[in-house]
Amino acid sequence: MKIGRNDPCHCGSGKKFKRCCMSSVSKQHAQVFDDVEAMLAMNPNLSLDELNAALQHKVQDSNNQPHPDFCGVTPTQMANWVYATFDELQWVTISTPDDLSASPVMRYLTLILDEAMAQDGSFKATSKGNLPAKLVKQACELLPEFAVSQFPTNISISEFAGSNEDKFNALHYTRVLAEVSGIIYQRSGRYHVKKSAQKQYQALGIQAFFKPMLAAAVSKYNWRYLDGFEFDVDLQPFWLFMLWRIQNHNSVDHLVEEVMTAFPDLLQSFPTDDDFSPERSLSILIESRFVERFLQFWGFVTIVPRRYIDAEPVARVVQVQPLLKQTFQFTINA
Repeated sequence: MKIGRNDPCHCGSGKKFKRCCMSSVSKQHAQVFDDVEAMLAMNPNLSLDELNAALQHKVQDSNNQPHPDFCGVTPTQMANWVYATFDELQWVTISTPDDLSASPVMRYLTLILDEAMAQDGSFKATSKGNLPAKLVKQACELLPEFAVSQFPTNISISEFAGSNEDKFNALHYTRVLAEVSGIIYQRSGRYHVKKSAQKQYQALGIQAFFKPMLAAAVSKYNWRYLDGFEFDVDLQPFWLFMLWRIQNHNSVDHLVEEVMTAFPDLLQSFPTDDDFSPERSLSILIESRFVERFLQFWGFVTIVPRRYIDAEPVARVVQVQPLLKQTFQFTINA
């Protein structure tokens, strides 16, 4: 169902859609209707059929023109990327790579499934409902095999290691995704793998869960979950546009500029009296929620964790990993 300009915005801000997250796509559609009003003022005797034909022509023409604010993507294409479900996305082919060993998320999921399968489909959770210490230790030992291991960090603050699940963000993220995806569930103090998932794993291996986990990551998982930012800004609808752009130029700073240009209303959700400007706050969110705790958790990119060296800022540039291009093939060449 499409959201009207005066309907409450889906982000929960309480504002009207046109004053909150209304994208340039919707604004362009609104301009078409303004043009029709002007047409009626100049030609008041137009029949309804003539008016409908003129409106259809204007809408189609507008929707299929590359838009400079969208880096050359048309409004029709952008509307698909922003509003379509994971299975209905167009102008991109999403594939399951043959080798998922470079993906932390998929490697951690393998550990969880193997532990359950070794115990007839389930294993005991901790008293807090977390993954057991044995599994956490096994997940920690995988770190040297991932691209992020090139950046040495204190083990106590690493996203990819920790003494327990609470202190191991990438592992906790994986467990939550597995639950959201319907692969595992917790009951009576144990983690269970669903019977259907057990059959899929036995028949197809870990590849069976790549797309369901990815779909959950971009549509069901709350990207605000692992951070303490109070900003009520939903970046998830723009994930595919952001991924396409950063795959093209690798620059977080450039990406932030492109997002601000394509979706300027995002800045209105940030307080103007904060320590950071709205532009700076958006940059922080994009790097934290999209780059570090989505792309990097999946093994799609890496980024230098240190933001300053000798008091000089480090350019926020990602290193695109093979897994990203193996997964996403875009048919838009803008």
